[in-house]
Amino acid sequence: MAAIWIALGTNIVGMKIGKWTENAGAAATWLLGGLLAVAAALVCAKRGLATPMRLMPHWNWETVSFWSTIAYGMSGLEMAGLMGAEIHDPARTLPRAGWLASGFATVFYASITAAMLALLRPEHISEMNGYAEAGGAAAAVLGARWLTPAIALLVLVSGLGQVGAVGTSVSRLPFAAGVDRLLPEAFGKVHPRWGTPYVSILTLGAVASFLLVAMQLGDTMRAAYQEMVSLMVITGFLPYAYIFGSAWKAGKRWSAVSGWSVTALAIVCAVVPTAEIKNVWLFEGKLAAGTLAIVASAGLAYRRARG
Repeated sequence: MAAIWIALGTNIVGMKIGKWTENAGAAATWLLGGLLAVAAALVCAKRGLATPMRLMPHWNWETVSFWSTIAYGMSGLEMAGLMGAEIHDPARTLPRAGWLASGFATVFYASITAAMLALLRPEHISEMNGYAEAGGAAAAVLGARWLTPAIALLVLVSGLGQVGAVGTSVSRLPFAAGVDRLLPEAFGKVHPRWGTPYVSILTLGAVASFLLVAMQLGDTMRAAYQEMVSLMVITGFLPYAYIFGSAWKAGKRWSAVSGWSVTALAIVCAVVPTAEIKNVWLFEGKLAAGTLAIVASAGLAYRRARG
């Protein structure tokens, strides 16, 4: 909860301050990746691989939802476009950033996945605590007690950067809707001193805080984490149906078809529970209720504005 408000609070002050939260998060992410990669190499040299490496994926219903997580990890490039007015030469900068970000994200995820599998067997790596588990295994083999707290600190700073980046970009959507009077006019207000859409950012923080608590009701922390990830994937990918529909109308046929395909795959896979989910009906019920609440609230706000 503190991380949410620290990350969003620095961005309310403005990008001159908020960008350092995102920069620190990005640097921590790469430091974390490099630390795990080096630790994995040292452990492998000492005791060998923990998991036999196979390039071809193995079909397993318990890991189907991971496909949606992979798709979600490669999404978000469109959010930078929402901040085009705050980016120097966006027409030139954003396409280059998109290619670079996609390439680096692919290398990062593949490398860290390989490093973690080199340290531990897949059944000993949980989706929520994988970094800590891999770091703990490396620390035990190498006798480096400092490794585990270092990883914990880097994960925390990385999370701050992610919340700040997502929050400051996503908040521009209700801000734009407020300016166009599709949401209450308050969403279109900017701070008199810092020039940021502070009402939109504060509302986002309140909703995020509520979901953080609500998703844990009646469930374990791991189940709540999986529900949050699945809900983010579903509600995050629904707008892509419209985005790629616009690409089709603009004549970008291959972009539209490939985008629709990944969107459908991500949403379907997000509904499939992982092995950590013990109460499937509660899991599916929360997903359905959360998705319905988001879609219904947006529809209600739109109809009120148009009426």
